[in-house]
Amino acid sequence: MTRWWLLKRHESIMKVLIALGGNAILKHADRGTAEEQFANIRRTSKELVKLIEAGYQLIITHGNGPQVGDILLKNEIARNTLPVMPLDVCGAETPGMIGYMLQQCLRNELQSHGIKLQTVTLLTQTLIDKEDPAMKQPTKPIGPFYSSSESLRLRQEMGWTIISDSGRGYRRVVPSPYPRSIIESEIIGKLFGEGFLIIQSGGGGIPVVKDEEGNIHGVEAVIDKDLSASLLASILGVDILMMLTDVEKVALNYSKPNEIKLDRLSVGDCRLYEAQGQFPPGSMGPKIEAAVRFVEAGGQAAIITSLELAKAALEGKAGTTVSNS
Repeated sequence: MTRWWLLKRHESIMKVLIALGGNAILKHADRGTAEEQFANIRRTSKELVKLIEAGYQLIITHGNGPQVGDILLKNEIARNTLPVMPLDVCGAETPGMIGYMLQQCLRNELQSHGIKLQTVTLLTQTLIDKEDPAMKQPTKPIGPFYSSSESLRLRQEMGWTIISDSGRGYRRVVPSPYPRSIIESEIIGKLFGEGFLIIQSGGGGIPVVKDEEGNIHGVEAVIDKDLSASLLASILGVDILMMLTDVEKVALNYSKPNEIKLDRLSVGDCRLYEAQGQFPPGSMGPKIEAAVRFVEAGGQAAIITSLELAKAALEGKAGTTVSNS
């Protein structure tokens, strides 16, 4: 089989943007130690290198929810000792940490297979529209839970929007606007075109807005990683957008006795089932929206599956494939 790292400009090479879900880095039962995350990422790297060995050219993005939550909690605990950092700065810390782990583990796994492929992590800023209606309607819960008295203090001192979260306590919510462009897309494209394995747009990228003079500034918001991945996949013109999560396939009536797992979905099917409320905003909804946007922008297909079934899904043997037909 022809290897793309030997023929990096060959037109027949299938290019795949991989959006790693949180369980590829930190599982639900984990405490979040560095050792746990390295162990998870080593397993993830083995699966990704299988795809590279099979001849696919990859570009990678990842989630950061638990990690940025921990950073925000540390901020809160140390607020009387150290300056509190804004959300965009906290978010910027996570691609460095997770990127370092991915970069190191991927290099080691590639080396063990005799593959000489350079891996690089890019800190990526994602442009949003400051007039996006979502900026005035915070909905995304982040950080730790607070008591009623703590939430009142933080509303007054910090100006945060804080809501009662399913009876578990009070939690800060921030805007989750749509990504409009990737500031570093040109350099990402150049490195991708040269055949480098790139890790970028961690956590959806650091959200920024432009002012009247064209300068960019960070904002306190969270961008959905799958929507950001869909946007970059379209910009780069990759063939496949693959979103890896903790389920094998998309399902109708998820976790109900009449659950139906789906092998294929057309864009029309997605819109119909979305209207029926089959894909909730807090779970499968953003992935379906990301898949539809990618396909509508000219992408060949989007695939949603688990990490362990990634190779089988690319071969059409697993997962859910979203396409125009």
